[in-house]
Amino acid sequence: MTAAARTPAPAQAAARAPGSRTRLTAVTSGKGGVGKTVVCANLAAALAARGERVLVIDADLGLANLDVVLNLTPKVTLQDVIDGRRRLDEALVHAPGGFTAVLAGSGLVEYSRLTADLRDRLLEIVETLRPRFDRVLLDTGAGISDVVLFTVSLADEVLLVANPEPTSLTDAYATIKVLATTQNRRRITLLVNQATQAGDGRRVATQLQRVLANYVNPGLAEPVVLDLLGEIPEDAAVREAVLQRELLVEALPGSPAARAVVAAAAKMPR
Repeated sequence: MTAAARTPAPAQAAARAPGSRTRLTAVTSGKGGVGKTVVCANLAAALAARGERVLVIDADLGLANLDVVLNLTPKVTLQDVIDGRRRLDEALVHAPGGFTAVLAGSGLVEYSRLTADLRDRLLEIVETLRPRFDRVLLDTGAGISDVVLFTVSLADEVLLVANPEPTSLTDAYATIKVLATTQNRRRITLLVNQATQAGDGRRVATQLQRVLANYVNPGLAEPVVLDLLGEIPEDAAVREAVLQRELLVEALPGSPAARAVVAAAAKMPR
């Protein structure tokens, strides 16, 4: 796989049939380093392999790295579109794995805070692209900054990626609490990455649900419920694919982690 930019594909995403509805999912995490972007990209490829028209938008405007994971060098970034320097269709690129991506730049401090213009432009971009695809994944930044929270607010559903480490669980709980209290989220999907032993996913989900029951749900009219999508085991194949800048589900489809990603994609509602 080369690092050359893919050809923009503005016309290839056909308009949705009347009455149909695109699923818009925010893929987020409480902290960095849990493999959120790698998971998001591989889920997109697995969903595309199931016949869905999938778009991934790199919405981590300050520290974007979807381009690195996909081994792409974008000629036009999301920031170029936000600033009005380039057209939106120019930012659409073919990604390995058969999906479409909008890539972003990194290290741009001016996008680390939410302004009225940034808010309006992000909303316009998402709403313009949404009807062309069966599913849109928003790869958000980590944490609970105002940019991250606004991006999540655009989505119909939230997929929270966490791992079994205590720091990840603490930040996952904080993220769920904020989403419940500021966005009225009552169902959040959990995907546990880097599981060190079978059953880590269920243990993490149970632990988080228990904490929510004790400290968050008593103050809410309707409780927050976590839906466990699955667990992805810690697997040397993931590191190998990342170092080669290839998608795990394509480079090493027989690996335990790749099979877990495919299984998680199959459970995502259409």
